Amino acid sequence: MKFMKLGSKPDLFQSNGENIRYVASDLATDMIITVGDFKFYLHKFPLLSKSARLQKMVAVLDNESNQELEVHDIPGGPAALEICAKFCYGMTCTLNAYNVVLARCAAEYLEMYETIDKGNLVYKIDVFLNSSIFRTWKDSIIVFQSTKNLVPWSEELKIVSHCLDSIASKVSIDTAKVNWSYTYKRSGNESPRKLIVPKDWWVEDLCDLSSDLYKRVIITIKTKGYASSDVLGESLRAYTQKRLPWFGKKDYKNNGNDLKTRSLIEMIIGLLPEEKETVSCAFLVHLLHACVILDCGGTRKKELIRRIGRELENVSVDDVAILDVDLVQELVAVFMMRDQNGEDEFLEVKCVDSNAKINVAKIIDGYLAEIAKDPCLELVKFADLADMVASLPRVTHDGIYRAIDMYLKEHPGIGKSEKKRICRLMDCRKLSPEACRHAVQNERLPLRVVVQVLFFEQLRSTTTTGGITEIPPGPTTTGGSHGSSRTATTNTEEEWGSVPTSEELKTLKGELEKGGEKASSKVKGVFMSKRIFMKVFSGKDRESDNGSSDTSESRSTNAEETKSVTPVSRSRRQSLS
Repeated sequence: MKFMKLGSKPDLFQSNGENIRYVASDLATDMIITVGDFKFYLHKFPLLSKSARLQKMVAVLDNESNQELEVHDIPGGPAALEICAKFCYGMTCTLNAYNVVLARCAAEYLEMYETIDKGNLVYKIDVFLNSSIFRTWKDSIIVFQSTKNLVPWSEELKIVSHCLDSIASKVSIDTAKVNWSYTYKRSGNESPRKLIVPKDWWVEDLCDLSSDLYKRVIITIKTKGYASSDVLGESLRAYTQKRLPWFGKKDYKNNGNDLKTRSLIEMIIGLLPEEKETVSCAFLVHLLHACVILDCGGTRKKELIRRIGRELENVSVDDVAILDVDLVQELVAVFMMRDQNGEDEFLEVKCVDSNAKINVAKIIDGYLAEIAKDPCLELVKFADLADMVASLPRVTHDGIYRAIDMYLKEHPGIGKSEKKRICRLMDCRKLSPEACRHAVQNERLPLRVVVQVLFFEQLRSTTTTGGITEIPPGPTTTGGSHGSSRTATTNTEEEWGSVPTSEELKTLKGELEKGGEKASSKVKGVFMSKRIFMKVFSGKDRESDNGSSDTSESRSTNAEETKSVTPVSRSRRQSLS
């Protein structure tokens, strides 16, 4: 820290009581200056020789031995007056970043100019500020903080503007030329000079500023283009986390006394760089969460939803898990609208990358698995969110299967129609072998779904051993009428909707495997025993998505049906819905 020593005489100021200050001298004092509750017993000559204001005040008073002047409005109060008085007496006084502003404002108030005395206090302080303080990084920040309590004097004397220019200009300097002390603890290293100076070296030091001062610094930096947008975004993130220890935590509760916090969040949102991906999506999501909790303005909330939605593929499941279902639906709607429009309204991107779509589907599947643990979650909210991303590509349907399984586990009391509704969200053909193995032993799944998984698992195995690479279309959980021409006489909807027991699962799997063995030895295709085939394909669908009734294969003694019933070369679709 820079400092300036004024005067050379011993400090003779003493106290007599809590609010009385006087100069120990053989000469009797002949002036009393009152500042608030404080009284200063001083001598006229040294003070009047350097202060034009005191000269004018004394001139209007009657000639008295002890003249009392009131200067209650002096900026900086008693501490500032004492510094100025010591300078007038030539006593030792040290100025530094903490007291230089109040001394400068008080000297201006007392009119301690060069016209009164050469080398007066105003001149000396200005030299100190320009030659030392404003050239020092941390001193400039300290001085800037001290100006807050000295408005409007610090504004009129342009101390504030000088501080802003000093701080902002240092932010823009080449990091190779940064040779001053700064705070950088994010890496856990307490000796930053031993490392290459990072481009965001200045971020932590600005976290000590109050919100109004911080805002002015960031606006100055943004306006003059002194820092890149990604570093500005990092500064906003660090400042928010420093000021709000609860930020990013899901369990924060609004205590009803958050006007100041709400103002801070709205300020941060307003300062966000406009460029895409300059601020992490995680930070934006946490801002949105805080915005909702604190009931911030609707405009700020909509702005965040739009920003997050346009880069939703960069959000993690852990981050988005702090949001409620309705908010996530709004985010997905923004992303899907961007895809449907074929462009990004912000950056005029002409298409949405397929990897982004895959990532969003994966994120939402993970989010569904998280919220499925909530026993109060309504099925309609779960299903509606899943439907919103149903058209997005997925490598596998393992994620949505996990979410469905979790929901069934946490909501054992849901009805058969609800189970059917939720199971239609996944495509059994797109489950990985690991997911299939889990599903065939899952007693929470309806019988229809278990049979579908078994069928496609065996079909995949058979086509692989037979050298066939294409799996023909088959029954899926999404169901619907496919125009089969025969009627069924077995397995009612209630039976298909029932939950199978462990023994039933073992029996079905065993029978299906036997059918697969026959298939691999009989033909290059899929061959199942009539009994297993009828288990898979029988039953009417009274609640198909398009409102029509499905029909399935009836029993027949025709010799043709003892052969391969579903050869690979055929593309007939059968419904299990």
